[in-house]
Amino acid sequence: MSGGRLFGSAKIKERNMKTAEHAILEDEAAIRALEDRFVAAFNDGDIDAIMKNYVPDSSLVVFDVVPRKQNFGADAYRADWVDFFSHFQGRPKIAITELGITVSGDLGFSHSRQHVTGIDKKGNAVDRWVRVTDGYRKIGGKWLIVLEHVSVPVELK
Repeated sequence: MSGGRLFGSAKIKERNMKTAEHAILEDEAAIRALEDRFVAAFNDGDIDAIMKNYVPDSSLVVFDVVPRKQNFGADAYRADWVDFFSHFQGRPKIAITELGITVSGDLGFSHSRQHVTGIDKKGNAVDRWVRVTDGYRKIGGKWLIVLEHVSVPVELK
């Protein structure tokens, strides 16, 4: 009889593992969808839509590269976006590549390369690559960016 219990226990454990793996895949897909919404909002120049991807309170922390700045809170980061877009003629564009996502429970992290292009107010072409690391929390069933770090890749040659 104990062999039957073991077999049943193993089946339950296997089912729980499959459920956990499925939840991780769903969470990774939700974070990928968040990043897709960010790209669409950026490319539309829609700051309100950009900010919907971030925690909307003072707990947001962003280390930005241009200007070299730290933003504490969603209001400060919103102002940074307004300033950013004011330096372009028309709308700059962004593309995210090499997006890697890790999720555990209600926390997640991603790393990516992001390519920003456009024309600045002086008519100069902007063609900049940055690295971005994001920290996410699942709040009320929704993934939000709570920490962001942007840096410029350094090539030592």
